[in-house]
Amino acid sequence: MTTVFVPLDAAALSMGADEVADAIINEASKRKLDVRVVRNGSRGMLYLEPLVEVETSKGRVAYGPVSVKDVPSLFDSGFLDGKDHKLGHGLTEEIPYFKNQERLTFARCGITDPFSIEDYRKHGGYDGLTKALAMKPIDIVTEVTTSGLRGRGGAGFPTGIKWKTVHDIAADQKYVACNADEGDSGTFADRMLMEGDPFCLIEGMTIAAVAGGATKGYIYVRSEYPHSVHNLRQAIEIARAANWLGDNIQGSGYSFDLFVRMGAGAYVCGEETSMLESLEGKRGLVRYKPPIPAIEGLFGKPTIINNVMSFAAVPIILAKGGEFYKNYGIGRSRGTLAFQITGNIKQGGLVEKAFGVTTRQLIEDWGGGTYSGRPVRAVQIGGPLGAYLPESKFDVPMDYEEFAKVDAMVGHGGLVVFDDTVDMAKMARFAMEFCAIESCGKCTPCRIGSTRGVEVMDRIIADVDRERNIELLEDLCETMTDGSLCALGGLTPYPVRSALRGFPEDFHKPAPNKFLADAAE
Repeated sequence: MTTVFVPLDAAALSMGADEVADAIINEASKRKLDVRVVRNGSRGMLYLEPLVEVETSKGRVAYGPVSVKDVPSLFDSGFLDGKDHKLGHGLTEEIPYFKNQERLTFARCGITDPFSIEDYRKHGGYDGLTKALAMKPIDIVTEVTTSGLRGRGGAGFPTGIKWKTVHDIAADQKYVACNADEGDSGTFADRMLMEGDPFCLIEGMTIAAVAGGATKGYIYVRSEYPHSVHNLRQAIEIARAANWLGDNIQGSGYSFDLFVRMGAGAYVCGEETSMLESLEGKRGLVRYKPPIPAIEGLFGKPTIINNVMSFAAVPIILAKGGEFYKNYGIGRSRGTLAFQITGNIKQGGLVEKAFGVTTRQLIEDWGGGTYSGRPVRAVQIGGPLGAYLPESKFDVPMDYEEFAKVDAMVGHGGLVVFDDTVDMAKMARFAMEFCAIESCGKCTPCRIGSTRGVEVMDRIIADVDRERNIELLEDLCETMTDGSLCALGGLTPYPVRSALRGFPEDFHKPAPNKFLADAAE
């Protein structure tokens, strides 16, 4: 029997992967061929989706992007034996985009059946938890600390410190909460892992629970990710049935159960305390700190909070050791990060690389330049609150501290590429407008500052008392940075200031028309 792999990842589904899978099954049936179709996760080469792979004696051979109309010709050409076709790319592992990565967190994504624990274990799954169950909780914390793992949600806070804080507190109940509210523009790594390797996240959270003494966990998934919710819930049921979740896990004496909760579409719930409010059934408003969630988190109890990529890095850290993970990366940025290349780009997708890779390498070596063929003018890194980098900063290594030196942030690793037709003054206005729409309204600098920011930007674009309004914009950004309660208002000035300083000419263009100028006044 020949095994054919067709992704069930949402990106592949949007390009017709379900229909392609059905077409392959029907065509095989017509030709009386013995074919088994496995729905796997995505390899991350989204520009090739749906990417169909065939298991051969030499390894998996890739074809893509495949449409329903291509299926008969694939069979005619002998693709079940890995033979050539116009959509063929040879061995998947040898495709340069994929081969030149360091896959630690995404080692299994696109390889295993997301709902097979046997497949997961065959590829190293649950090795980390098996080791953790035989260790003292504090030794697990020490291993994570040694690895240098920092929060992959954007802030870069050392994971080991969070875990030790929860470990050291005595409480009758502790929780683990995963922030899977992946709302940043240009990001999809969390979604890809939840859909393609859900057991990895489950394992990482279970290790965290053992380390911190928690018995219950919640995964907070954004409502726009229905496939992630479905896959996680199914994987959790499978893990429970196999005793990798629930009471007395694998006879270890540790108990931990996990539940999935959907958000209601608020970007601000990506902030950890706002997420906790939502998990408790309240409106997603940011909490005052202190106390920090590690001390008083979900339902007032000590809570370990990390995002999907942080938890998903933990299994390999426990399986191979903190020193192994620490050997990747540079400076204080250790391990790998899943960079997501989007926007005006020829080859969009996910690239997992050790810290130290540059923006230029990601855009040129993996992305292949702009889709439009025009020069790259700016890249926004770190979501809608991230800075816009001009070409002069494309060689700064991806490193938390190095990016901070140029007033930028790595964030969740999302890159949105713009060619030379972009108007950066309008992009700065969009940042203020985004904040105004998504603000929870609890603090004045964010709630009012962002609204005033849109008005000031409209006057600048319309060339109404431009220099005075640019000065006012700078003052407003300073107020939002220093006075906002959370990062939403505090980081909105990043894209605004970076656009203003990196692309000043866009703020001094003639007004588009007199009507706009009159309206701005």
